Amino acid sequence: MSDGAVGPATAVATPERSPRRGMAAAVLTLEAITLGLTTPVMITIADVDTGTALAVGLGLALVCIVLAGALRAEWAYLAGYAVQVAAVALGFVIPVMFGLGAVFAALWAGADLLGRKIEREKAAAWAAYRAEQAAHPDQHEDGQADRSE
Repeated sequence: MSDGAVGPATAVATPERSPRRGMAAAVLTLEAITLGLTTPVMITIADVDTGTALAVGLGLALVCIVLAGALRAEWAYLAGYAVQVAAVALGFVIPVMFGLGAVFAALWAGADLLGRKIEREKAAAWAAYRAEQAAHPDQHEDGQADRSE
């Protein structure tokens, strides 16, 4: 393994990136852009007061950015669902947000649920690998027995 390849021993020693966190952060980042862009729409088309539009549009965008960084904590995923409800509810002011909010809610749920599934399956695979290694400590990674004796 001197060629820089990452094997199972190296992968266990270094912290792995969470697929759930990565997908959810991507959804929140894209949603922050969308919600930020609702601000001028609320001002010009929906005739919402400028202060209210700034507070709602940019406020929700800021919440998305903060949550994207806080996804190491489980509460941030629950707060992400609250943001999805708020994005869909924005449809009462800007009707197209019913559709966009639903799309982002589906992406959010998919990232959360699929990410959890990937993490469970990865943990099970590593547990099976470690159990196999514990059962056969004289085996190398390539399946060859240790013949140094």
